[in-house]
Amino acid sequence: MAEGKPKIEVTDSTLIPERGEGTIFSAWKISFFGALLLIVLLPLLMPDPYWDILKFVPDGVLVTFEVTLLSITLALVIGLLTGLGQISRVTFVNRLATVYVEVIRGIPLLVQLFYIYFALGKILRLQGIPAAVIAMAVCYGAYMGEIFRAGIQAIPKGQMEAAMALGMSRTQALWRVILPQTIKIILPPIGNEFIALLKDSSLVSILAIADLLRRGREYASTTFRYFESYTMVALVYLVMTLFLSRLVGVMEEHLHRKGR
Repeated sequence: MAEGKPKIEVTDSTLIPERGEGTIFSAWKISFFGALLLIVLLPLLMPDPYWDILKFVPDGVLVTFEVTLLSITLALVIGLLTGLGQISRVTFVNRLATVYVEVIRGIPLLVQLFYIYFALGKILRLQGIPAAVIAMAVCYGAYMGEIFRAGIQAIPKGQMEAAMALGMSRTQALWRVILPQTIKIILPPIGNEFIALLKDSSLVSILAIADLLRRGREYASTTFRYFESYTMVALVYLVMTLFLSRLVGVMEEHLHRKGR
């Protein structure tokens, strides 16, 4: 492989701030505090309709966070099991995990939402938030599985061999030695997936779930203030995603300081 080639990294989520990015006018600070300032100033300068919109959407913000947190928690569990399955020496488990990843990543999230909510909804008796959470967790679990697999395989094989030489079983070495080191490696991509999931949670509004986007649509459809409604919704989403990106950056820096 040729040396010196630049590495290009493109994600569909907000970039996690770099460690040491402490300048006063950093891109993150301009974006975050600019959006926050607009959320405060617009209702003060033009209470009608911005203050009315701000009072109308808070319950939607809570639903958005509920769906996001439940989905990411379940996706992490699915991702860990999938990642372990992909490195398993048991052929059936390995193939099952790999097929799951390939199939799920090949189907758009919106199609999966429709399929679980409408096609399987009556069979599995899933409606509302549970259906949305399962659909999003199944989708993102496949991507999490790839992240866990890559993270585990990034740990030098000598770590496993040394742990087994000390008398640990392969399972004990995996949980006590390999996975703790893997967490430090996979935290940035997992954080990016968390932020991407938060943004994709807006898709659940099509399932009659009263999340942030749907509440904004409801206000716009009754008042015909589409520009103002979607402006406020966009600003709230921006503040949430940028806040989470900073939180992930702080966690990553904390792990680096501890040297774990």
